[in-house]
Amino acid sequence: QPRHIEIQLLCDAHGNGVYLGERECSIQRRNQKVIEEAPSPLLDEATRKEMGEQAVALAKAVDYCSAGTVEFVADQDRNFYFLEMNTRLQVEHPVTELITGVDLVEQMLRVAAGEKLSISQDDVKLNGWAVESRIYAEDLYRSFLPSIGRLTHYHPPQEAHDEYGRTTRVDTGVMDGGEISMFYDPMIAKLCTHAPTREEAIRHMGRALDAFYIEGIQHNIPFLAAIMEHPRWISGKLSTGFIAEEYPDGFFPHDPD
Repeated sequence: QPRHIEIQLLCDAHGNGVYLGERECSIQRRNQKVIEEAPSPLLDEATRKEMGEQAVALAKAVDYCSAGTVEFVADQDRNFYFLEMNTRLQVEHPVTELITGVDLVEQMLRVAAGEKLSISQDDVKLNGWAVESRIYAEDLYRSFLPSIGRLTHYHPPQEAHDEYGRTTRVDTGVMDGGEISMFYDPMIAKLCTHAPTREEAIRHMGRALDAFYIEGIQHNIPFLAAIMEHPRWISGKLSTGFIAEEYPDGFFPHDPD
């Protein structure tokens, strides 16, 4: 029951490095991340600190300078093992931005310009919970094969921050009338929600997915919405085998059985 947990780093050229908490990326299909969240429901503060400090030590050992991510495999008892380091900004970076308030892209540019990091480890505070769903152009009825064609209607939910501390964020690069090509990755948007608690962030994600309207191609929004209501997901009892174990025969949202 392995889990995929990664630590976000920022390092400058002056020997400074900080970790900005972790992301849980265990909801995967064929080793491709589908849903990410921050922080992880598995970790306690002691394990987070140990993982973060080891990640920073690794980056400093190779004089790393920029934003980066150190990925780990963890077991259900919080033992963790180094997997790889991604020396770039990752798709799931918005959930870290939402819980820390740190603009990772801005910090990358400042570091690249030779500036010292403006934040120390003591400045990094985790606030609330964030969830990201990857909106893919894929056919749920054909083993999640990519779906190509014209987006005849594309209306993501409104980006907003409400009086209850809930945020909706949409990162996308397509628009109404755009063409989904066979030559690129089938991800067309990242839908993120943030709220004071994990339960609220999940419920808010469910509402945001319901408000996402796409026509012209097949997409995975019904699958993502089903996961948001899945008892195992809600309980936080995750592993990289979640989708294969819970949907062994694929996903058929309108199957009468």
